[in-house]
Amino acid sequence: MGYTKTTELSSDYQHLEKMSINEIVTHINKEDKTVAYAVEKQINKIEELIAVIVQKLEKGGRLFYIGAGTSGRLGILDASECPPTFGVPDDMVIGLIAGGDTAIRKAVENAEDSTTQSWKDLQEYHLSDLDVLVGIAASGSTPYVVSAIKRANLNRIVTACITMNEGSPLALESQYPIVVTVGPEFVTGSSRMKAGTAQKMVLNMITTTTMIRLGRVKGNRMLDMQLTNVKLVERGAKMLMEDLNIAYYEAESLLLKYGSVRKAIINYTNAKE
Repeated sequence: MGYTKTTELSSDYQHLEKMSINEIVTHINKEDKTVAYAVEKQINKIEELIAVIVQKLEKGGRLFYIGAGTSGRLGILDASECPPTFGVPDDMVIGLIAGGDTAIRKAVENAEDSTTQSWKDLQEYHLSDLDVLVGIAASGSTPYVVSAIKRANLNRIVTACITMNEGSPLALESQYPIVVTVGPEFVTGSSRMKAGTAQKMVLNMITTTTMIRLGRVKGNRMLDMQLTNVKLVERGAKMLMEDLNIAYYEAESLLLKYGSVRKAIINYTNAKE
């Protein structure tokens, strides 16, 4: 194998079943506190990747996440939140998981062990050199993910990864490897814990920073969020009240008429000129 799978190392805690509830949650919290510091060490790598993603998306490219199990689900979660949060098209950020949509809720046996299925799954989206593919795998050795990165490299597609093991096949194959070494889990091998938290933190950084750079945030607010519930309509209306110095009822009316804070501001401003 040639590298140390830190995600598989034995837990620093023994006899978990003999601990009280307070002891268990205290130790889990103690381990979780280390995750942000581990991510911090990869800031420069994350920055390099985001710069490339922004460049590609500005030219009409797309961002793909691919993973298995928890890693795949986290990629899908991040991708699915981009349209409602930033008002981007559904096909700008795409998450794929080994085993397909069924695997989002229920494990699909042996799906992550395939070395051919991932590229077949990606081919449905007609990848080009405008796209970026990010493989997500705590172990860094998941065949479904590693094989996708290898094939993407052969097709001159920008590749990156989020993994927890230095020197892993995924880290070595990716052009922009992000390796967050979180160490052994509280429950040995349960990479849904610290590893999953680290992956989610990095994914948050990637898409949030990308969308800010693409102009999807003004000041510190989401101008293009989709108005999918009462809470978001109220938030949008309050934004308009502050920006345009108008009453709530007028702000809400504008928002519902034009469908987004940005469009409401543009149309209101144009009408005043």
